[in-house]
Amino acid sequence: MGGYAPRNFAVRFWDGSTWAPESDQVARFTLVLNHAGSVRKMFWPPRVLSPLQAYLYDDFDIEGDAIGFCDLCGYLERTTPTFSIWKRLWLAWRLWNLPSVERERTGRQMVELDGQLHSRERDQQAISYHYDVSNEFFEMVLGPKMVYTSGIFADPSEPLEVAQERKLDMLCQKLRLRPGERFLDIGCGWGGLVMHAAKNYGVKAVGVTISKKQAEWARARIKEAGLESRCQIDLVDYRDVDEREPFDKIVTVEVIEHFGAAQFPEFFRKCWRLLRPQGSLLIQQITQADPSGFRGALHFSQHYIFPDGELTTIGYTYNEAEKAGFEVRDMECIREHYCLTLGHWLHNLETRHDDVVRITDEANYRIFRLHYAGSIRAFNNNAYNLHQTLYVKPDGFASGYPLRRDDWYVDGP
Repeated sequence: MGGYAPRNFAVRFWDGSTWAPESDQVARFTLVLNHAGSVRKMFWPPRVLSPLQAYLYDDFDIEGDAIGFCDLCGYLERTTPTFSIWKRLWLAWRLWNLPSVERERTGRQMVELDGQLHSRERDQQAISYHYDVSNEFFEMVLGPKMVYTSGIFADPSEPLEVAQERKLDMLCQKLRLRPGERFLDIGCGWGGLVMHAAKNYGVKAVGVTISKKQAEWARARIKEAGLESRCQIDLVDYRDVDEREPFDKIVTVEVIEHFGAAQFPEFFRKCWRLLRPQGSLLIQQITQADPSGFRGALHFSQHYIFPDGELTTIGYTYNEAEKAGFEVRDMECIREHYCLTLGHWLHNLETRHDDVVRITDEANYRIFRLHYAGSIRAFNNNAYNLHQTLYVKPDGFASGYPLRRDDWYVDGP
């Protein structure tokens, strides 16, 4: 591993022997090779998913810091293209001659989708693959509020639940929700925001999702909370939301990434039709300025995490919004908060390993472990970003907005 600054991880072989880190470093993590064919499984065939799949299906394990393993994958991804053709051929020959051990790869498998890209039917399959894993699984990872988006932290040591409560309030305050307003959450997840808005801001809230398990969970919680008269969950594609009665405010929180950039014009035209004049649209969006970076992570995400998902630049998003007629009123970058949020999710996942495996399987546990660890690395390196952007549907000259935004920064409703 020449050039890996130096090697800061250990390797333990199937016979119990070990390689210690170089230069007396403390091992950031340990690669545990589970059989004689582990290395061949990691790199043959020579494609970006091979080492990740070898981990998912227990050809090797990672003890310790999973983010460190993602750093190693990034190093290999950067280094391999610099090899000459002769070195690549030599490495391929060496890999081909390593021991080969065939083992059954059980548990959660790579996604298989049918139909036209971003058709309603295919989008439902893609969403179900990720979000319908198990409500019990997501509650273990996300906590009892079941909020699957970045929190907003006042301090890095703050509990996740406090940060999520602050995020829900921030969204409601930026939208300036008022009692009696009609509020739509596109891609509402397990209903945390619509329940919060209905209970604390007095709105009539509608959440839409195409995940059956999310809708079932959210409806049950709304009933338990006695909010059925002010809060509803519709199992419907946002493209089919009824336009006959306009909404005052619309929000979508880390959902637009599922739509695909080619669908943004349709999305913004739909929101325009759904909103009354001077109505507001707030989007919290994961963005990526340079799609050429972190190719391995994106490839992994397409096959095991968010099939058909697509990250765009923030500039592309607001340009499409402006083409539809929206006015950009505010934009805020909150990238660092996602690093902290993901750290909590990864910790919750790792500490509940046995429970997660019991209700899903080992491969599912490892898929999400890589996803959260790799995402922390991507946000820390500014490969991914996170923006909240507020738009208004102007009514001629009038926007309906006050001259200042002091009312955003208060504690609670």
